[in-house]
Amino acid sequence: MHPAISPPLLTADLPGIGGRIKVEPEDFVVEEIPAYVPCGEGDHLYLWVEKRDVGPEFFTRTIAERLGTHAGAVGTAGLKDRRAISRQWVSVPVECEPRLKHLDGKGFKLLNVSRHTNKLKPGHSQGNHFTIRVRDADFAHRDAVTAVLDRLKSHGMPNYYGPQRFGRGGSTAALGWKCLAGTQPKRLRPFVYKFSLSAVQSLLFNDYLARRLTDGLLRKVLPGDAMMKRPFGGLFTAEDVFAEQARFEARETVTGGPMFGTRTFPVHGTALARETAVLAAHKLHAKSFDHFDKLMGGTRRHNLVYLDDLTAKWERTDLILDFTLPAGCYATILLKEVMKTEPEEVEE
Repeated sequence: MHPAISPPLLTADLPGIGGRIKVEPEDFVVEEIPAYVPCGEGDHLYLWVEKRDVGPEFFTRTIAERLGTHAGAVGTAGLKDRRAISRQWVSVPVECEPRLKHLDGKGFKLLNVSRHTNKLKPGHSQGNHFTIRVRDADFAHRDAVTAVLDRLKSHGMPNYYGPQRFGRGGSTAALGWKCLAGTQPKRLRPFVYKFSLSAVQSLLFNDYLARRLTDGLLRKVLPGDAMMKRPFGGLFTAEDVFAEQARFEARETVTGGPMFGTRTFPVHGTALARETAVLAAHKLHAKSFDHFDKLMGGTRRHNLVYLDDLTAKWERTDLILDFTLPAGCYATILLKEVMKTEPEEVEE
């Protein structure tokens, strides 16, 4: 398995609490933060649904079956963990309204109903709010936990992709490397093909970010860096490093790491040299993605995510973490910093 699948920690010098997660579904509660609220009218029903211990692979299919439609008609902003209690918006055609009474039961609870003008699609989410119980934690390390959380809040958390992004044992990323090299003999479903290639992009990003952390450059703006306005906004290149460092420290901006592809926002100078070195380490170069233009267009990803609302409390030997993550960020990364073990796979 490539080390970028389990990259270095920001708090490696501090001990962890160990422990167990997801012993019960109630130990892992996630609530979606929508990008918008339904307007109350339109041809799509928006359902605020709570699920308990339901796998993501069955989620949309079960909703479709109970409401008498097909899985492709069910819209979500993202899929949540199985061993959890989660609440999220789901969209279905308005024709499903007479069958809404069939949705409740066996892991599903309908909490609210509205309407909107469009189908809900992946990405229509600002993020997720988590409440996670770590059972049987080492209370003797409670002071170290406080130090871990303080550092993460002050420095920001490295915005790595979690290990679940790469498949069990790195299998999805391994498949992606074969697709990129053209050595995958078996024809794959389009979704699997694209998902595997994007796992390679994610692994390269993790490798890039791990090198930056290891070299003490996680919070330093480099000449030619791609800068991203926070929380949302445009991209630009760091020319006046002193001025951009000040904006970075004020949390107005954050450095943007590469999701390598044909249209990745360009960098230059020191930043370009570092990104080129990552590609070279994997026997790749800027033109390696040219044959995958539609599948690997490339983009930029925040190198850091700030945990402004992160809190923790102890209940005997259980630690309860409460925090919010933007869409596309992984609770797994925070849990690993706190536990110093490989937690069970956790979805974004």
